[in-house]
Amino acid sequence: MKNFARYPSLEGKVALITGGGSGIGASIVEHFADQGAKVAFLDIEEEASNQLAASLAGTSQHAPLFLCCDMTDITALKAAIQQAESTLGPVEVLVNNAANDERHPWQDTTPEYWDHMMDVNLRHHFFAIQAVAPGMKAKGSGSIINLSSISWIIPSTGLPAYVTAKAGIVGLTRTMSRELGPFGVRVNCVLPGAIATEKQRRLWWTPEYEQTIMTSQSLRRQLTPEDVARLILFLAADDSAAITGQSHIVDGGWV
Repeated sequence: MKNFARYPSLEGKVALITGGGSGIGASIVEHFADQGAKVAFLDIEEEASNQLAASLAGTSQHAPLFLCCDMTDITALKAAIQQAESTLGPVEVLVNNAANDERHPWQDTTPEYWDHMMDVNLRHHFFAIQAVAPGMKAKGSGSIINLSSISWIIPSTGLPAYVTAKAGIVGLTRTMSRELGPFGVRVNCVLPGAIATEKQRRLWWTPEYEQTIMTSQSLRRQLTPEDVARLILFLAADDSAAITGQSHIVDGGWV
């Protein structure tokens, strides 16, 4: 990370990342820790998350705090956020990243599955914001970054509930930026494209899919979690103090 920007305003700031145990989330955790932030991250996957926390403990100014949490359990989510704040202090940066882009044909989608996908991909964004907002309002500042996706713009097929949730996140970002703006709190959205995470490679990254990506993007290279994390750092830092209510695309020029 030596060749990229450093943000003095992030040093010592309390940053909470949901879904921080792997993929894009893990890169976000690593980048904030490298900036000297006090990082807490939530995830349901204990093994990978514990390994990430341990790997960063010896190299970071502040050892990251991992809290196991099922994002679909809002009571547990709020308790985890309260624990993070009790340990590190009021959250100053919230990154709503947790999601699951599980494939599902529209013909077989049940009401129960639809509700589950909303819980996994959308609902916790709002309630995490609700939990950290009082502290941000009291401080008169804060940055909230919600992770959406270009999937609803393309639009992608084969995962309609996920696509709908990701579109909803943009709407949530817009309205909450107006709700919290008078208190100095910024709310922005990041929309990744095809990011070559370990999960994507393992489950869906076929030669045919890669060809589609390379044909669709203006940049003919694979995008990595780090490409997303670096934009999130900027949106969290004071360098972007005048930016709120916006959607920022990281997709190599696909849309």
